[in-house]
Amino acid sequence: MVKQTIQIFGRIKPTKKTTAVYSVDNEERIGASLEFVVPRDLADGFVNNKRECYKFRFQKVFDQAVKQDEIFENIVKPVADSVLAGFNGTIFAYGQTGSGKTFTITGGAEHYSDRGIIPRTLSYLYECFSQDSTMLYTTHISYLEIYNEMGYDLLDSRHEASRLEDLPRVTIMEDPDQNIHLKNLSLQQSANEEEALNLLFLGDTNRMIAETPMNQASTRSHCIFTVHLCRREPGSATLRRSKLHLVDLAGSDRVSKTGLNGQLLTEAKYINLSLHYLEQVIIALSEKNRSHIPYRNSMLTSVLRDSLGGNCMTTMIATMAVDKRNLDESISTCRFAQRVALIKNEAILNEELDPNLLIARLKREIASLKEELAMVTGEQREDQLTVEEIQRLEELLKAFLDDPDPGVTLSLGPDMRKIQYCFSLLKIMILDKQGGGNKCIAESPAATAREEVIEESHHIASEVTKLKEMLTQRNNEISILVKMLKKEKKRAQDAAAQFANTTNGQSLASQNALRLSSMSLLSENSTDTISASHGGRAMQYMKRGPQLSMGKQEAFETFTRDHEDYLTIDDNKNLIKQRSAEAKKLWEQQNEARNRINELKKQLEMRRRQMAAHGVMGNSTEAEDEVDSVEENLRKHIEQEKKAYKSTIDHLKALRTEIEHLQLLLERAKVKLQRDFHRWWTQEASSVQEPRSEASARCHTGSPGGNLQPSSPSTPALGAPGLSSTVRDYPADRDPNPDCSTSSVHNLRDLSTTKLSSSSIPLTGDQQTDADILAFVRARQNLLNRTDPPQQ
Repeated sequence: MVKQTIQIFGRIKPTKKTTAVYSVDNEERIGASLEFVVPRDLADGFVNNKRECYKFRFQKVFDQAVKQDEIFENIVKPVADSVLAGFNGTIFAYGQTGSGKTFTITGGAEHYSDRGIIPRTLSYLYECFSQDSTMLYTTHISYLEIYNEMGYDLLDSRHEASRLEDLPRVTIMEDPDQNIHLKNLSLQQSANEEEALNLLFLGDTNRMIAETPMNQASTRSHCIFTVHLCRREPGSATLRRSKLHLVDLAGSDRVSKTGLNGQLLTEAKYINLSLHYLEQVIIALSEKNRSHIPYRNSMLTSVLRDSLGGNCMTTMIATMAVDKRNLDESISTCRFAQRVALIKNEAILNEELDPNLLIARLKREIASLKEELAMVTGEQREDQLTVEEIQRLEELLKAFLDDPDPGVTLSLGPDMRKIQYCFSLLKIMILDKQGGGNKCIAESPAATAREEVIEESHHIASEVTKLKEMLTQRNNEISILVKMLKKEKKRAQDAAAQFANTTNGQSLASQNALRLSSMSLLSENSTDTISASHGGRAMQYMKRGPQLSMGKQEAFETFTRDHEDYLTIDDNKNLIKQRSAEAKKLWEQQNEARNRINELKKQLEMRRRQMAAHGVMGNSTEAEDEVDSVEENLRKHIEQEKKAYKSTIDHLKALRTEIEHLQLLLERAKVKLQRDFHRWWTQEASSVQEPRSEASARCHTGSPGGNLQPSSPSTPALGAPGLSSTVRDYPADRDPNPDCSTSSVHNLRDLSTTKLSSSSIPLTGDQQTDADILAFVRARQNLLNRTDPPQQ
C-alpha cells in the first residue's frame, strides 16, 4: 500500500496578449511557487484592503515556453511506471475554457511535436511491452464522454453514429461493496500502438465540440480515456490488473462574461454544475471529520470515486491563461488545486489469482469429491483398468508385502476397481503358497483378465497406428487436389480478366477520365496520403458521407480554399511525403548494411577455414598471428555494421510512429473540414425557401429576359457551370413543364454576366430541383462576396 497526497502541477498557456504580473519559482526546496500580483485600483479609494499578492504552491510550474515532451517526462511518466507495476493511476486537467486542457491531454493537430499526453502514453506503454519479454501484457481501451450529465460510449463498434445522441447511453451500476460498474461501456482490445491510436481518433471524431467566445474549438463535455492493463508472468498463478484514467474536463464559463445563450448556455449550466459537485467532493475529502462524501451527486464524481480519495495514484494539471481579463479565473483554478493537494489516496497493488488456474483447481477438487462420493455410495465403474494402472498396482502391492514395517498402509484411493484387483492378486498369492502353484495362477480369472487386457491394448495400438497413416495419406491427397483447383481457378480468372480488358478498355478509360476530372480535394488528399491498412474505423467514418453533386462540389472547393485548416492539411501532406522518402532511404540503407554484414561473415568464415588449413599443414606461428589479426579486423567491422544496422532500425521505428500520427492528424482535419462544410451548406439551404406556387407562376410567364438586370462592372459575376449542369442533368420525366425548362436553361447560361436576386431566378417548377438551384445560387454569392467584396 502506498499512501500519498494528490500531486498538483501548474501549466501556463502561451499568449501574445498583455499578461498579468506573475512570477514562477521552481528552485524552492519544498516544491515550486506561482505568484500573481494584482495592483490596487485607485477608483476604489485610498482605503482599500484588497490583496495585492496571491502565492500558490505546486509540485512544479511549467511556464509558457515548456514543450509537450517535458510535460510527459515530468508528470506522466512516473504515473505510467506505477500503472505498469500494478497500481491504478489518474491524470486530469482542470481549468477555464481556452486554458489548454485539451491541448495538454490530447495534443494539437498541426505538428507531430504537439502530441499530447494520451498518444505519448500509448507509445511509452507499448515500447515497455516490447522491451519486457518476461511478462505477458493484455491491453483494453474505453472512451467515455459525459455530456449534459449523460454518459456516451465513443468507441462502440456496433453503431455508426452521425450524432452524439445515436451513440449508446452509459449508465452507472453499483454493487453491494460500493464498486462502480459502467453499463454499455465497451472495452476494445488493442494489440499494438497503431490500433490504440485508431481508437483514440475514432473517439475524438465523435466528441462534442462547439465554438464559444472564449475558444473556437471548445470541448463541451468531460471525456475519460481509460487504459485497462493486465500483466502476468508465464506459468504464474497470480496476475496484476491496473487502469490508467486520462481525463479531459470541460472548461468552466462565466456566463456574465462570455454572454452565452441557447444550447451553449444549457451546456455551460451542466458543466458548471458538475464542476461544482466535483469541488464539493474535494472540500469534503479535505475535511478530516467529514463522514459522508457526496460522490453520487454527479456522474463525473461517481466515475472518479477511486481517483479521489481511493485506490489510485492521482495527478492534477492546473491549466491557466495569464491574460489580464482571465486573471480572476486563474486565481480560482489555483485555489482549487490547493484544496486538491490536501486529499490523501491509498494505492494498493492490484494482485489476484488467475481465474483460469483457479477454475482448473476447482475442477480437480470436484473430481476428487466425486470419487470419494462413489466410494462411499459403493457405485462401481464400468470401464476397465489400463495396462499402466495394472502394472502400478502390482508394484504397490509388492512393495507393501516386502516392507517389514507392520504399520505401513496400502494407499489405493477411492476407486473400487483398484481395491478389488488388489484383493484378487492377494488371493492368488495365498492360493499359490497353499499348493496351487503356477497352475492356479495361470487358471485364475485375474491372470486371464490381465492377459486379455494386454492383448486388447496391443491390438488397439496397432489399429490406431494404421488409421493415423491412412489419415496422413488422405490429407496429402486433399492438399494436392486443393492446389490443383486453385491453379485452375486462377487461370480461369486471368483469362476472364484479360478478355474483359480487351473488350471494355476504351469505355473504362473514358469513365476513369470523367471520374478523375470531378474528384474533390478531400478524396484526392486521402488517396494520395493514407493507405487503407492504416485507416481503421476512422476511414470507415469518413466514407459515410453522401457524394457531392456538381454544384455542391464547386462550392466545396471554394470553401476548402478559404478554410482555416487548408494550410494545415497541405503541410501535413508534404510532411508525410518527406518522412516517407526518408523512411525509404533508411530502408535501402538497412538492406545495404545487411548485405555488408553477410559479406563480412562469409569472409570471416573463409579466414577461419584458411587458418584451420594452415594448422593442419603445420605452418609457422607468424602466419597464424597474421591470420588472427585479419580475423580481429573482420570482427570489428561486423560489430560496427551491426551498430549502424540497429540505429537504422530504431530510426525507422520512430519514423513509422511519426508517419502514423501525422496520418491520424490529417484524417481528423479532413473530417472537421467536411463537417464544417455540410453544416454551412445546410444553413445556407435552409435560409433560401421559395413557395412552390410562386416558382410555377414565375416559370409560366415565359419572359426569360424580363427578370434579368444588368450587373455593374464592380459586381462579381455568378458563374453558372454547376447550376446549368444541375438543370441539364435533371430527368425530363420529372419536369411538369418541359417548355419552361428549356427556357430556363437558356436564361441560366447568362448568369455569369448578370446579378440575380432570390425573386428573379428562373426555375423549373419542380420543388426539389428549385430548392437545389436557390441554395446553390445563394451559397455561391456568399462565397464570392467573402473572397472579393464589391466596391461601393
